[in-house]
Amino acid sequence: MARPVIGTCGALEQARWGNWDSLVVLSPRTYSLSVQAAGGMAVILPPDNSWDDDPGDALDVIDGLVLSGGADVDPATYGAEPHAGTTGFRVERDRSEIALARGAIERGVPVLGVCRGMQILNIALGGTLVQDIENLDVHRRTRGEFNGHEVRLEPGSLAARAAGSERLLVQSHHHQGIDRLGDGLQVTGWALEDGLIEAIEVPDAGFALGVLWHPEQDNGSRLMTALVAAAAQRQPA
Repeated sequence: MARPVIGTCGALEQARWGNWDSLVVLSPRTYSLSVQAAGGMAVILPPDNSWDDDPGDALDVIDGLVLSGGADVDPATYGAEPHAGTTGFRVERDRSEIALARGAIERGVPVLGVCRGMQILNIALGGTLVQDIENLDVHRRTRGEFNGHEVRLEPGSLAARAAGSERLLVQSHHHQGIDRLGDGLQVTGWALEDGLIEAIEVPDAGFALGVLWHPEQDNGSRLMTALVAAAAQRQPA
């Protein structure tokens, strides 16, 4: 059987290399390596304006979707004005990923939202964000470095089943979080230190999970394996 195709959303960032300084589609290799280690085939999905109205052609060719981490989401997508600390957002990326998230849930395509991707999942279903959380010492102690902290997961939840535990040490780097929960979402994970929402899921959507931490940075994480397994179940025999 062919490997499940897992589409990972790429970021739009300005980058320099050699003699070049250009806008690029960027994806940390930890995402593709974790997909490959889980038995999937990793492909990068750049933002595509045509998906704003209908992401069907993208969802036709993938078996699972990773909404990856990255820059802040434009607060206009959830009806808010930007906080002073909300920076770096790219409207093209935001619109494409919100459409992909909605389309994946509607079709039953397994989806895993990572950090920003969890926030995209919440916004796609009508939720809002806290633009600057208070306890950064837990969630982003140092810019550019992942910070370890503990989370607890709801017993029996998709998050707990996928992680293989109801309590685990995670790698985190963010300054925003969930405010109003999106329609149909359930909170199933919290930070031990401050109770910040760390996992959300759609109970009736098969595999639709968002986590505020970065499982691709943890070789011991089982989340990507769970996503790839769910994607494999959708493949034709």
